[in-house]
Amino acid sequence: MSYRKEPFVVSQIYHIFNRSIARQPIFLGNSYYQRAMEVMEFYSYTNPPLRFSHYNRLPLKSKLDFMNELKKKHQGQIEMFAFCLMPNHVHFLIREIIENGIRIFMSNLQNSYAKYFNLRTKRDGSLFKTMFKGVRIETDEQFLHVARYIHINPLTAYILKNISQLEEYEWSSYPVYLNKSKSDIINTNTLLSFFPSTEKFIDFAKDQINYQRELDKIKHLLLE
Repeated sequence: MSYRKEPFVVSQIYHIFNRSIARQPIFLGNSYYQRAMEVMEFYSYTNPPLRFSHYNRLPLKSKLDFMNELKKKHQGQIEMFAFCLMPNHVHFLIREIIENGIRIFMSNLQNSYAKYFNLRTKRDGSLFKTMFKGVRIETDEQFLHVARYIHINPLTAYILKNISQLEEYEWSSYPVYLNKSKSDIINTNTLLSFFPSTEKFIDFAKDQINYQRELDKIKHLLLE
């Protein structure tokens, strides 16, 4: 699998995104999303002693013990602030913690999930576009707007109808910020530190939904 030639810089934050080949759906139901979420957490740590496919075959208690040890003994290779899994693409807002951390994380995530998807759907070949994209975050304002963009993406794409559905969208970090779900790998403190309350954070998210939908309608024209 090929990747950007430009190196990611340790301590810098990036908007990372990729989509499926030919924009085909890659999350065909809750079990597919759930698998991606589990792989995402597993490979956010450096050098797991097992591949995810082997770990996933362990008995439940052994899996819990393994993950507890992984979190204790292995450093995180990325720091994640936001993510969203969409039917045919993924978004992450993450910081490079160790050299090549983002590249290794994305490689492991995409390869592991592609093998799972191909096995379940009896297909062969690549699932994601060969080169994921990354944009460095240079200002606090950019950080805030990219986080919002990622979180309201399901509404922008009309996968969801309203903000209340977004609050229950399990395949995004947005519910984590509202304490409606839990995650050991999402740093909520940095983003929330820009807002005096959770209500103001929600208001900030709501503020650009219609505008972002309009931009999405003409995005293909801007890129041509």
